[in-house]
Amino acid sequence: MSINKVAMDGIKLAKRALRNEVQDVINRISNEEKARQSNAVYNKLIALPEFESSKRVSIYLSTANEINTIPILEHLFKFNKQVFVPKYEGKSMMMVKLYSMDDYDKLPLTKWNIKQPATDDTTREDALKTGGLDLIILPGVAFTKTGKRLGHGMGYYDKFIANRIKFQGRKPYLIAVAFNEQIKHDIPTTDKDMPLDMVITENST
Repeated sequence: MSINKVAMDGIKLAKRALRNEVQDVINRISNEEKARQSNAVYNKLIALPEFESSKRVSIYLSTANEINTIPILEHLFKFNKQVFVPKYEGKSMMMVKLYSMDDYDKLPLTKWNIKQPATDDTTREDALKTGGLDLIILPGVAFTKTGKRLGHGMGYYDKFIANRIKFQGRKPYLIAVAFNEQIKHDIPTTDKDMPLDMVITENST
């Protein structure tokens, strides 16, 4: 076994341990505290010049253990932004257009209890084929203040962003939104892990 393989296996194990640790912490946060922090993050996000100037925005559709993105979604539609949301198929992810809050309400739930456009819905606009994205609002398990991100382990966003840069020639602005408890001093990463431009929490400056 090569030294590089040993190092990669070590990083994988460290990532898995950190995911379990942070998920346990998030599970213990009360719903009231999650709502309070989500509101603080929302107010910080919508005040950003990078957010205000973006016309084509990708946003994840949150679960109970993530910063609530529904108020952000409502804000995007209110100010006539073009909104794109993840659609997962196998090991790949695409960003497809969401047209309204009514459209959001009608989305089916996946087996992971996440709202997502139906896999057999081929009518939605694909962001990468129609002008790309100005801003991506990312989920994740853990982050550092300097922009390192630990995802859920499938690499969906890292692969999507890499393809976005390859085919569109520029990187969209990358912002993660997170609970205070998701910030770590450091996170194990590889060269495939895309660095973020900003991580917003209630406590971030």
